[in-house]
Amino acid sequence: MQGAMMHRPLRIIDILRHAAEAHSEEGIVSARVEGDLHRQSYAQTLARAAGLAHALTALGVRMGDRVATLAWNGHRHVELYYAVSGMGAVCHTINPRLAREQLLYIIHHAGDRMLFLDLTFVPLVEALRPDLPEGLRFVILTDAAHMPETTFDALCYEEMLAAQPDSFNWPDLPEDTASGLCYTSGTTGNPKGALYSHRSTVLHALQVPICQTSSFRAGRRVLPVVPLFHVNAWGLPYIAPLTGMTLVMPGPNLDGPSLFRLIEGEGVYSAWGVPTVWAGLLAEIEAQGRIPHGFGDLVVGGSAAPRVMIAAYEARGVNVAQAWGMTEMSPIGTHGVLPPRYEDAPFEDRIAAKCCAGRRMFGLEFKIVGDDGHPQPHDGAAVGELYVRGNTVISGYFENEEATRAAMDAEGWFGTGDVASVDPEGRLVIRDRAKDLVKSGGEWISSIDLENAALSHPAIAACAVVAMPHPKWDERPVLVAVAAGPARPTLEEVQSHMEPHFARWQLPDDLIWVEELPLTATGKVSKLTIRERMADYVLPGLRGGAA
Repeated sequence: MQGAMMHRPLRIIDILRHAAEAHSEEGIVSARVEGDLHRQSYAQTLARAAGLAHALTALGVRMGDRVATLAWNGHRHVELYYAVSGMGAVCHTINPRLAREQLLYIIHHAGDRMLFLDLTFVPLVEALRPDLPEGLRFVILTDAAHMPETTFDALCYEEMLAAQPDSFNWPDLPEDTASGLCYTSGTTGNPKGALYSHRSTVLHALQVPICQTSSFRAGRRVLPVVPLFHVNAWGLPYIAPLTGMTLVMPGPNLDGPSLFRLIEGEGVYSAWGVPTVWAGLLAEIEAQGRIPHGFGDLVVGGSAAPRVMIAAYEARGVNVAQAWGMTEMSPIGTHGVLPPRYEDAPFEDRIAAKCCAGRRMFGLEFKIVGDDGHPQPHDGAAVGELYVRGNTVISGYFENEEATRAAMDAEGWFGTGDVASVDPEGRLVIRDRAKDLVKSGGEWISSIDLENAALSHPAIAACAVVAMPHPKWDERPVLVAVAAGPARPTLEEVQSHMEPHFARWQLPDDLIWVEELPLTATGKVSKLTIRERMADYVLPGLRGGAA
């Protein structure tokens, strides 16, 4: 027997429609690339999104078309989020920090029809232009006064919106309609696309505040330092309007002093981002001897926050919560709110409890699989590869059957590649990574891709890339190599050889020559042994106490 209830599709645009009505005093504050501070309400955001939808329709954008963005966190980017998905197209956010090869692959593979870009990225697009798809149209996210001269034809965003109506007949889309596309970075081989739906996105926006209760309350202000091109800024462009919080967008300036001024000037209560950003803010807090007025909540993701950082913020009265997730999970899978018994616990006990990946979020299931292929108990001791499933987890990669087969098990669970344990309360501890990726500043770097590029150098016979700890970037890649002959090229020479295939920040920080690489019983390179041998190793930039 079925229940006698209406069934209305979950639509992303309804989040903004609700915010415009129920939270009319809240909205978006943007530190714009042009240098000013812009403010608008959610009602104004909805009106501008409607105008943008009209403009896109006039330019020939149709259901299912991919509309790409190369942009910082700002109100125009949020308008794109709602207008594009609201009209039934797909908002494809692109990470500008990727290498040229990866950027071109992503744009071609996605089949983008249009590309919206901030002023900052005009030189980047000019460099890519000869290899971009024919027919790709460009829009620069600025006004007529700041419109630059370019080597490619581009429309002006504000001029495009100027004559458009401020309401739009948003279509009644099936809730499984595709809404957003985000490619993983640093994976083995080409990036892989996670294609989100209206249903998965709305459910994610509902699930996060139910669990991450310390961060959300109507009238507060939240700062997404995590970029909008990083899995939808962890869902904050949807969660904040839904919960009645104002979004404070930092634009391109993410240094400690700039963030301190913005947090204090705009009364930000909660801020979300990767540990490297919070290290810079902490340095400014220490320099000023105080936290920004009204600042009380910090959510850390992308990589694990150091214990000393958590303790430093907590000692100053800022609640720190770690969250774990993946692009393939929309992305948040855990929350950092502690059980009630920790409210009166000693300081050190609370800090110790926060030094994990958080607890399982409602709507997700975890499965730990051992080496024998069997599920392991959630007792906090058993270790295995972590698999997940839920309404906010991908069922496959966008137009990539091979990658889909490799990622999904026979029961439809997604394999994260993380080796972890889970305790009876759903507390997740990441023990290691099954795949040897390097995580630097919240970004993944593929060790296999680095190794393949290094092996193409005639002086290198064999090599391995291992992750070495770094206090600011979490991890940095180090290349361990066996020479093919008497020549021993320098690190700079090998970097120059590899550079055409990678962004500069992805290249190894050091090159160590060895006579041979240790092997496992099956003949594979043992990175575990290499790391053990390098237990006392210090990265070049950190030697002698440098940071």
